[in-house]
Amino acid sequence: MSRQHVSQQHLAEFCEEKVNLPHEKALKLRAQARELRDRLKGYLDEHPDFTLKRMQLSGSLAKRTALASLNDIDVACYISGASAPQDTKALLDYLADRLRKAYPNFKPEQVKPQTYSVTVSFVGSGLDVDVVPILYDGDPDWYGNLVSQDDGSFLKTSIPRHLDFAKARREASPDFAQVIRLIKYWARLQKKASDGFRFKSFMIELIVSKLCDDGVDLSDYPEALQHFFTYIARTGLRKRIAFDDFYDLSTIPANNDVVQIIDPVNADNNVARLYTQANVDSIVDAALEAGDAIDAALASPTKGETVRYWQKVFGPAFQG
Repeated sequence: MSRQHVSQQHLAEFCEEKVNLPHEKALKLRAQARELRDRLKGYLDEHPDFTLKRMQLSGSLAKRTALASLNDIDVACYISGASAPQDTKALLDYLADRLRKAYPNFKPEQVKPQTYSVTVSFVGSGLDVDVVPILYDGDPDWYGNLVSQDDGSFLKTSIPRHLDFAKARREASPDFAQVIRLIKYWARLQKKASDGFRFKSFMIELIVSKLCDDGVDLSDYPEALQHFFTYIARTGLRKRIAFDDFYDLSTIPANNDVVQIIDPVNADNNVARLYTQANVDSIVDAALEAGDAIDAALASPTKGETVRYWQKVFGPAFQG
C-alpha cells in the first residue's frame, strides 16, 4: 500500500528538513527580538515621554507556525500617552524616530516605516524585525488599535488573546501547528506559481482551528490535509467561520462579504473581507487539485508514483 511508500514518518521527516523553522534559528530570532526590547527599554529610561506599556513577540514565531523560510519577525509595541499620534503615518514616523534614537549607529535605511509597521534591519544577522505599533489606552485584556496590513486603517486587536487562542488549539491537538505549517508551505508554492493567488496565513490558521474545534484528528497528516482541502472544496469558503472564545457569536455584525472568517478577538473584523470571488475560485481550484493528488498518492501502487503525486502538493523538494 502507498502508506508504506510514503508514510506519516516520511511526512514528519519532510517537515523537519524542509518545512519547519529550525530550533536554533528560532532561538536566534527570539534573542534578536529580546535585544530590540532591551534597547527600547534603555531608551525609555532616558525618555519617559515615550510611554511604552508592553512589547510582545507576535506573528508566526510566537504562534509556533513559522516556516523555515522565515527571515523577519513581528513584535507588537503597545504605546499610550497623550503625545502618541492618532494618525497612521504620524504614528509610524513617531515610532521610527524613537527606534532610530535607540539605535544611533544604524543607517537611516535600517529603520524604515512601512504601511503598518516599522522595519528594523539588522545587517549582521540579515534579520528584519517588523515593529507593529498598537495605540493602547489601558484595557485590561490588552486591546488596542494597530495599523491594518490590509489597508493601513486602525484595527482593534489584542495580541495576548490571539496567542491564547492559538495556544488553546495547540493544547487540544499537539499537531495543530504542524498541520498549519504544512498548509502554509503548500500555499507558498501556490503563490510562487501564480501571481494572482492569495491565501493569507491567518485565514489558514483559522480554518485549521475550526477543524480542530470540530474534532478532526490532526495527528494523521494525510488525513488532516484532506480534511482541510475537502472543507474548502465542499464549502467554497462560503460558510462563515467564527469562534466564541472571547465574544458571543450573536454580536458579529451582518455583512455581504464573499468570504467570512471572523477574527477570534474582534467580532467586527472579517479577516477575509477583501477577498473576491476570483480569489476564492483560485483557492478552491488549488484545493481540489491538492486533494486529488493526495487521493491518488494514497492509492498509488509504487513508490515513484506515490512521490510524484505528493510532489504535486509539496513540490520537488519532497522526496519521500
